[in-house]
Amino acid sequence: MRRTGLTDLAAFLSIAEHRSFRRAAAALDVSPSAISHALRGLEERVGVRLLNRTTRSLALTAEGERLVAGVGPAMRSIDETIAELGESAKALHGRIRINAMQRGAVVLAGFAAEFLRQHPGVEIEISSETAFVDIVEKGFDAGVRLREAVPRDMVALPIAREISFAVVAAPSFLTSHGTPQTPAEIIRGQCIRFRMASGALLRWEFERRGQATIIEPNGAITVDDLQVAAEAAMRGGGFAWAPYDVVKEDIKAGRLMQVLAEWSPSFPGLYLYYPRQRHLPRVFSAFVEYIRRSAGQGTAPTAHATSATAVKSSV
Repeated sequence: MRRTGLTDLAAFLSIAEHRSFRRAAAALDVSPSAISHALRGLEERVGVRLLNRTTRSLALTAEGERLVAGVGPAMRSIDETIAELGESAKALHGRIRINAMQRGAVVLAGFAAEFLRQHPGVEIEISSETAFVDIVEKGFDAGVRLREAVPRDMVALPIAREISFAVVAAPSFLTSHGTPQTPAEIIRGQCIRFRMASGALLRWEFERRGQATIIEPNGAITVDDLQVAAEAAMRGGGFAWAPYDVVKEDIKAGRLMQVLAEWSPSFPGLYLYYPRQRHLPRVFSAFVEYIRRSAGQGTAPTAHATSATAVKSSV
């Protein structure tokens, strides 16, 4: 005997509930003829009559009553399980891994905290490091870097405003060594240099009225963290070049003084970037959409087309 399908059983149970072929068909959104065909096929397969039908009435036979009692609860359980699965699918679950430059990790953590409050089933791992990595090769879903450091084949989404840089030094250091008036004077001073993950030393960039100047700082102190550079400057170690956000509280408190403020450049802000794919994982797609809304972007992210810059990726 051919196995009885759930469709035929659903048709039979609908007839038993509504006591009408027409109402049963409407409940299942099928035609009355389809309902009749399903019942006829079911009766042929089980080998018994399940309904007594006249032109005026419809009643279950003893075998029909037995079938309703036997399969009715099971069918309801199936329907409930499917409904529960549908509700469960609406909740987000999964893990997101993001590689971020140090300043980017701080910004991203704020987005992640709020997103996780709304979606407790999600995990977000943020790996903060100076070295630029291939996020695809290392198994990350996304990365965070300054715009110029985003690979050209990635989709990029802005998450933070422009970043300004500042040259700072301790007040006592300026008293002893003087306050430079031009970037050229910095070269003759004692600078705290920054070594990037590539091994190269970070060059300091300045701009005023469209005139750009790049210097290679000299100095006896070399670090690989700009926060450490600021700390060394506070202790009289020399001039440091760092993002303004890193040193602004120390400037306000008088622990550091900014020099050459009119020469201090700004660079495009932080971007979340990820591979261009037709179908992103659902949990990551939801996180991207959340950041897009939260960052106040009115349009979807677009492909980024500028070249990578090792200097900026280390900041």
